[in-house]
Amino acid sequence: MSGSEHGGDHWSAGPIELDFSVNLNPLGLPAAVRAALLDQVDRFSAYPDPQTRALRSALADHHRVSPERVVCGNGAADLIHRLAQVVRPAQALVLAPTFSEYERAVRLVGGAVAHHRLEPDDFTVRADLLEKIQPGCRLVVVCQPNNPTGRLADPALLVELARRCQAVDALLLVDECFLPFSQGDSLLDRLDDCPNLVVLRAFTKLYAMAGLRLGYLVTAQRSLLERLRAWTPPWTVSAVAEAAGLAALGLGPAWIEDTRRLVARQRQSLSAGLSALGLTVTASQANYVLARARFPLTERLAHQGLLVRDCSNFVGLDARWHRFAVRPAPEQDRLLAVLAQLHRPSAE
Repeated sequence: MSGSEHGGDHWSAGPIELDFSVNLNPLGLPAAVRAALLDQVDRFSAYPDPQTRALRSALADHHRVSPERVVCGNGAADLIHRLAQVVRPAQALVLAPTFSEYERAVRLVGGAVAHHRLEPDDFTVRADLLEKIQPGCRLVVVCQPNNPTGRLADPALLVELARRCQAVDALLLVDECFLPFSQGDSLLDRLDDCPNLVVLRAFTKLYAMAGLRLGYLVTAQRSLLERLRAWTPPWTVSAVAEAAGLAALGLGPAWIEDTRRLVARQRQSLSAGLSALGLTVTASQANYVLARARFPLTERLAHQGLLVRDCSNFVGLDARWHRFAVRPAPEQDRLLAVLAQLHRPSAE
């Protein structure tokens, strides 16, 4: 179980009743997206638009940017690896702990990766990160909010990071895939001020469509956009995924507002429940909670049909750390009930 690189690995975990290892919207797949998918069934014989023009135009309207600044891909991971292939950074800087695909993508193209270790008292990104960005560094990655900690960095600090990166000729990649679940501010409106900034987004989490694989990045750097498109194989985004994305964007801000309210309520309940059972809980601002138990829980929970994210493969964490997705109340109650039998509060 501890060898899984990412969450949602049901194939390795065995029979699972409830999955807390993947951080999808607890509202589930929107009805409008489901309808759009069904409508595509009779259109599978046609090729998708290789330039995803309709989706890029809709994303441009959604974020108030030019369509030329948007690059779509087969999920966020596809774009992370494509960016690494284009930039081929000899040196990169990432947080620790954070999403492993940033480091993996850089190493696959022969780059070296340095880690900026976050203090485990609260895992906050602080200004000391600026000191790590030195000449020779070509890529800096910040996940906002960070995965698996759920912590938001100060947007003003991220702008400082972008300026520092520009001074040493480095790109700053800010992964905002989980940002819509929080009250954090996006950097998409700072693209003109920060030409070396790349913002990454995905439909995966917010619209609970992980199996469809649909992500996008936005940047103002024209030369980078040209290289990314040159490295893009045709039909990277399927017609089904594009239709789902268009339907999701059509939901408007109400979907995000409803999601944030539900996530905030359930996150507070989950955090309080985990803390009451003796786990050390990190204050999250995302749709997941990082907590440290007195001993590894992953396999014990799996025997009860519950899958959680074993965080032992995150740099700086061990098997006592677990990431729990925010889920609807009945599912969280089931998790806490099982944990109450496995991890009783310490008598100390």
